[in-house]
Amino acid sequence: MPLDLGRIQALCFDVDGTLSDTDDYYVARLSAWLRRAPFLHHPERAARRLVMSLESPGNVVMELADRLAVDDEMIGLVSWLFRRARRRLRPIPSIPGVVQLLEQLCHRYPMAVVSARDEHTTLAFLDHAGLRSYFQVIVTALSTPRTKPYPDPVLLAASAMGVPPDSCLMIGDTIVDIRAGRAAGAQTAGVLCGFGEHEELLRHGADLILASTVDLRGALLR
Repeated sequence: MPLDLGRIQALCFDVDGTLSDTDDYYVARLSAWLRRAPFLHHPERAARRLVMSLESPGNVVMELADRLAVDDEMIGLVSWLFRRARRRLRPIPSIPGVVQLLEQLCHRYPMAVVSARDEHTTLAFLDHAGLRSYFQVIVTALSTPRTKPYPDPVLLAASAMGVPPDSCLMIGDTIVDIRAGRAAGAQTAGVLCGFGEHEELLRHGADLILASTVDLRGALLR
């Protein structure tokens, strides 16, 4: 169903694949390694398929960690690994055009980051990309007892922005984002510039599917 634009009072953004160009970054790094394999004729294609295939198991692991109440430990481990690797990894770039989009949207809507990343890597990306100032609220993996796909992070973001949850639009690239938004009563927009696929996003109830996050300009700024 199309978006009810009259309901939208605030925006919630996922990070990976929505604000950051995460999939292309990892595909580029993996394909560079796969080019060493003489039996692979299309290393870029193989790398993209592998990166995309890892998204669903990763979401399952995070949801299981929540249910077993070990999500704090898991996020702590991931954060530690990122800190150890940060000298070897290049900063992940933002989706092309996202800065200009947020500059336009921030004059019309309060905005929040709702990420399953830990706080350290979330803030590091936002600062490097020059995006932090556009967001009134930043919700990360340990901001609430349960992270996405549960509604808790979206509910917290809505409360902090002073709007009802059903007045939010949750924007993300995976079914985890769509499920979290819908569970909170928000409308949802799936973007195809990250890890998600058109049919699975629709199947899990996305109200809108966009080729890229920057296409929100046409959907919201009319």
